[in-house]
Amino acid sequence: MLDEVKQAVTDRAVADMTNRLDLGSWTDIEKVVLTCRMLALEGHSETLAGQISVRCDDGSYLTTPMAVGFDEIEPRHVIRMDESMKVLDGPGMPNPAVRFHMWVYRRRPDVRCIVHTHPPYVSTLSMTGRPLRVAHMDATPFADDCAFLKEWPGLPIADNEGEIISGALGDRRTILLANHGFLAATSSIEETAYLSVLIERAARNQLMAETLGPVQEVDPVLAKESHDFLLQPSVVKASFAMFARRTLRRAPDALSVAATAPR
Repeated sequence: MLDEVKQAVTDRAVADMTNRLDLGSWTDIEKVVLTCRMLALEGHSETLAGQISVRCDDGSYLTTPMAVGFDEIEPRHVIRMDESMKVLDGPGMPNPAVRFHMWVYRRRPDVRCIVHTHPPYVSTLSMTGRPLRVAHMDATPFADDCAFLKEWPGLPIADNEGEIISGALGDRRTILLANHGFLAATSSIEETAYLSVLIERAARNQLMAETLGPVQEVDPVLAKESHDFLLQPSVVKASFAMFARRTLRRAPDALSVAATAPR
């Protein structure tokens, strides 16, 4: 048994995770609330900066209102809007910076959810002019999957910034934005939330390690293997569920208010 081929062991583990782990069961609106709350616990919502958006099957988008912090979001706050950011249902107004999300959605039909925030360690790393480095197993979900925009294009509320950021992102899941923050754009709310949590921790670990000396990156082949495993849907969903349970222990009433936007 101990001599099994690694791929066979991996395949069995993935099958077991799919069938035996608690992957949670929430509506999209509840996932938006949970994502906001879990990111707030990670320090992602210190100011008005930061947005989440979700592309719905009917062509509309879910987002949260400007001037309501991630730590305050409840289902009743979630807005439904169209591509021009006209509110179709819900209170308040979208953050104007959601406009640059639309550029990503246009370029990337595979993307269903986007998070953009300015958490402390990502923001600090973004000020150094250096990209995120894959030097630890926990950073391997970003192996060859985190773009780097080297120059800040300005406040991202107009089309020019959206075009620049979406172009720099390319076909990757995440991007570190110089002098700014990060963006995660994936095919699910769970994966976008998962990577948003991980990138702040990866930036923190990189900055701490760099105070001790040169950082040694992991082998690219092994990084790719780890990347693919840690982004298995069952790993992503189980991680989201774990973060969600942790969040609900801190804020047990977060999902208790009835939603006003369609599910």
